[in-house]
Amino acid sequence: MDLVRNLFGSTIGRKLIMAVTGVVLIGFVVGHLVGNLQVYENPDRINGYAHFLQSLGPLLWAVRAFLLGCVTLHIWSATVLMLESRRARGDEPYAVNRWIQAAVSSRYMRGTGYVVLAFILYHLAQFTVGVAQPASFKTNLPHYTMGSDYHIAGLTVVRAGTDVLDVRSMVIRGFANPVVSVFYIVAVGLLSLHLLHGADSLFQTLGWRSQRWERGLRVVVTLLCAAYFLGNLAIPGGVLLGMLK
Repeated sequence: MDLVRNLFGSTIGRKLIMAVTGVVLIGFVVGHLVGNLQVYENPDRINGYAHFLQSLGPLLWAVRAFLLGCVTLHIWSATVLMLESRRARGDEPYAVNRWIQAAVSSRYMRGTGYVVLAFILYHLAQFTVGVAQPASFKTNLPHYTMGSDYHIAGLTVVRAGTDVLDVRSMVIRGFANPVVSVFYIVAVGLLSLHLLHGADSLFQTLGWRSQRWERGLRVVVTLLCAAYFLGNLAIPGGVLLGMLK
C-alpha cells in the first residue's frame, strides 16, 4: 500500500510511472510498425498476421486493455507533473534565453502528446473498430484466401486455404484518401518528436544519461526516431504514390 501511495503521490513516483509506461508504449509502436510494414510483402504476410491477432480473442482484448491503461497512466502522470511544475514556477514566465535553448520537441511535448492521443483514437476507430469507415466499406469487407501458411517463430498459426479478411486491401483503401494520409503523416511526425524528447526524459529518470554518453545517446535516439517516422511514412506514402496497390 505504501509503495502504491509513493508511486502515485510523489513526483519521483509519477516520473517513474511515466517512464515505465513510456517504455511499454515505445515497444508497442515499434512492434506495430514492424507488423504494418508487412503490407509491402506478399499479401499472405500481413493478412495472416492480422488474422492471427484476431484469433487471440480475449487475450487480444486483454492486451488492448493493458495498453489503454498504460496510455491513461502516461497521460495522467504527465499532466500532474506539468501542473506541479506550473505551481512551482508560479506566474513568472520562462526567461527568454531558457526558452530559446529548449529543444523544439521539449517545448511542444505536451501539445504533441494530445494530438497523438487524438490520432490513436481515430486510428482505432478506423482500422480496429471500423466506425470511421464509410458504410459501403463496412458492408463489403474484402476477403482473402491464404495462399501459404503463416508462421511465427517457426510455428504455423494460419493455414494455407484459410479465408481471412484482406487487411492489406483495407489499409490501401483507408490511405487512398489524401486527407486521411496527410493527417496520419502529420500525427506520426508529432509522435516521432514526442518519442525523441520522451527518450531523453526516460534516460534521465532511470539514471542512464551522463555527460559522457549524452551526446551519443542523443544521436542514436534521433536516428531511431527518424527511422520510425520514415517507416510509417512509407505506408501512406506508398499508397498515394501508387507503390502499394
